[in-house]
Amino acid sequence: MYSPELNSNNLQELKEIWAQWDDEVKQLFYCNYGDLPYLLVINVDKHLLRALAQFWNFAYSCFTFGNVDLIPTVEEYTALLHCLKIQADKAYSRAVNVPTFVKKLINITGMSEQWVTVRIKQKGESKCILWKSLRDLILAHPDTKKKVDVLALSIYGLIIFPKALGHIDEAVSDLFDRFDKKVTPVPAILAETFRSLIACRRTSEGRFIGCAQLLLAWFHSHFWKVDKVSYRVFFEIYSPLKELTATPRCDDITEERWMAILQNLQDEDVEWKAPWMVPARSYIDVGTSTGSLYLEFEELSDIHLCSY
Repeated sequence: MYSPELNSNNLQELKEIWAQWDDEVKQLFYCNYGDLPYLLVINVDKHLLRALAQFWNFAYSCFTFGNVDLIPTVEEYTALLHCLKIQADKAYSRAVNVPTFVKKLINITGMSEQWVTVRIKQKGESKCILWKSLRDLILAHPDTKKKVDVLALSIYGLIIFPKALGHIDEAVSDLFDRFDKKVTPVPAILAETFRSLIACRRTSEGRFIGCAQLLLAWFHSHFWKVDKVSYRVFFEIYSPLKELTATPRCDDITEERWMAILQNLQDEDVEWKAPWMVPARSYIDVGTSTGSLYLEFEELSDIHLCSY
């Protein structure tokens, strides 16, 4: 269902670029885009991912593990991404009239129209730009902020919305171009995750094109039993992803063993509230088609702003 080896070269190149940057540039990235770089070091357990997909419940649009029903929420994914600039109540939806792909890339990269135009490719029904082109730009760009922007775009296109291997899809640039309006990408991330789980569950094959790293981080957070919560979670600088990446995991469990574990889960096996979650003011309830990156504007529905 998921083939991590197909994008391992891209992932390694992203890691190498990040490792080359000094603390000042990294801090600029964290301030503008949150904790995306930690996604680069989360190991994708393909056995667990395949097992998880088989427990997606069509009827209730959630995971059903034995006696346990669970689903990732907007609040949880927002906390994991830890981007202080986005506003949880400003969900992304595709506008009817948007700038062309060329104009969006000019704005993001700071490069000329000619530079951008020759690097846009048609892949199936979508327009894309090669990761190789963006990689070379990051390595050579004289503007530090633009380098940061292009790396963030690349992580969104290769890790969070990996629709076309080795390419960044035009739809990703549309979402990215709206970040200056402080829209949250989380409903779109969840919608694509749910869509991909449904597709994989129906066919029992295919490539998972949601963000596997975030899904697995969420999963482990609910089966990470703790006696007491660290006071650090109440600090604004606390990073759940950073802590999760530092937590040792067993990566030699077979898919069959995961299936047996998940089938027999009981209430007492689950952390119903992730240890790093703290009360927030609002959240958005996401249906399986809400805010999808690849759905047309008129198809978007079921976004509800709730207070608690």
